Amino acid sequence: MPKARRKTSAKPRPIRRKPSLDFSVTGLVYCTMMMFIGLAAINTQANLLFGVFGLMIGILFISFLISGMVIVRLKVERVLPDHAMVGRPTAISYQITNRKRFWPSLSVTVSEYDGLEAFHRQPSAYMLHCANRSTAIIPAEVIPRQRGVFEFDHFQLSTSFPFGFIKRAINRGQKDSLVILPAIGTMRRELMQRFRSAESEGHNVRPSRGGMDEFYGLREYRPGENPRRIYWKRSARTGTLALCEMTRVSPPKLIVVVDTCASDQSREMHIAVERAIAIAATVIDNVIDAGLLVGLVAWSGQYIAVQPNIGKRHRLELLSHLARLERSPAIGANDLLEYARPMFRSDTTAVLVSPADVSVGLGDAARGSLVALSSREDLYRRYFGFPDEIDFAAAYVQREPLR
Repeated sequence: MPKARRKTSAKPRPIRRKPSLDFSVTGLVYCTMMMFIGLAAINTQANLLFGVFGLMIGILFISFLISGMVIVRLKVERVLPDHAMVGRPTAISYQITNRKRFWPSLSVTVSEYDGLEAFHRQPSAYMLHCANRSTAIIPAEVIPRQRGVFEFDHFQLSTSFPFGFIKRAINRGQKDSLVILPAIGTMRRELMQRFRSAESEGHNVRPSRGGMDEFYGLREYRPGENPRRIYWKRSARTGTLALCEMTRVSPPKLIVVVDTCASDQSREMHIAVERAIAIAATVIDNVIDAGLLVGLVAWSGQYIAVQPNIGKRHRLELLSHLARLERSPAIGANDLLEYARPMFRSDTTAVLVSPADVSVGLGDAARGSLVALSSREDLYRRYFGFPDEIDFAAAYVQREPLR
């Protein structure tokens, strides 16, 4: 029996700010019992009940004092990762320094109140113990739910130590930002073979001088060049040193053109645009892993053009551009292809990713080295796969304001 697909909610849970002073359910029950004992002591004038009533008041007062001492004089620094990725767990760390001279801090919770729409649940971390004049580092594992650049500022320290009767909280702030990269799924090998067509299709092969792959020709030797490449038979016959020149076959290049033009403001169009960006990120990630050079053309307030390159740093640059893309109201696929035309060479394959219906498929040879993928067609399901936890409608429903 197949597993049921787990649905993810596009609407996160509403977040409530904790008041600076509050009673827990246990604390309310405790106060109710204390009042009953106080009334019973007044009615009966029993010394034992007066003693118990006074003891309970003392415990409540001590709980109030200690809970306040636990969260004061704490220096908290948020440590964000360089970047995160949709659907993949990441850790936000908090470095807590206890600046008190004598008292430790115990059972402290750190909760975020900004940038919550980026995650499936509110980021929070728990610190069990931090001795006086020492530092503790606690992690909070979160799973991003949507791409973009998210700002962090306000967070809250809270505790109910020592008895859980009284909850104390204080607010702190530290401005930070986190880039969340789009989701990366899986890609079939058929697409990679199509992308490599520039390497194997006749005139698209562009050998260039300076490599060690194939023989190119002979030319006169110049002082300072490698003497091991001297062709001695020709040199002996002509009396002039001749150098054997080799070529290197350049790897094929890809230009990923990302169309984010939204024809309407519907939920389906929003999902199609977000899925198109995730498909582009998947293509870039797999192509760079395969050793191909890849560039990017997109629109986000202005044209974005990144020349083809390779490497981890280049991959992060391209994915960061995709993380910041906005939906375009007017610039469509034709405008992007026209802008990218000067970047196209004979060894370049253009990959158009669009939320609209496109007529060019993978098997259409009439358009040459252009591969068009639509995020709205069933075609993408044949070549791409994304985990069930990825919710492309996450940013469509806005989070309720804090109450």
